[in-house]
Amino acid sequence: MAPTIAVPSTQTKPYHRREISAVPESEVLRRRNDELEKELKKSFEREEKMREELQKTWERLRVAEEAEERLCSQLGEFEAEAVDQARAYRTRVMNLMDQLSLAQKLLESASVVVPNSR
Repeated sequence: MAPTIAVPSTQTKPYHRREISAVPESEVLRRRNDELEKELKKSFEREEKMREELQKTWERLRVAEEAEERLCSQLGEFEAEAVDQARAYRTRVMNLMDQLSLAQKLLESASVVVPNSR
């Protein structure tokens, strides 16, 4: 059996490409434009949402920094108060030691024997 050769028909229409696509090119472009506009709108919405989130984060950071400054200030005040208390305590201890030493000298000068607790 001999091979057959297919010969294209000479009756093809010149606008064959337009017939394959039932939708006109302008409609395809309009739809694509609509899709791009929707994507752009979504992008703007995401950008606005991110801007709002950034603003909220910035505000939280500002509040945290102010709180840190207040805490540092309070810590400094507490440290100064602790130093003052330590100095007052040391002064009181030194005064008590002087009084004890003086009392011991008075007792020794009066010839009274005080038992040593050591």
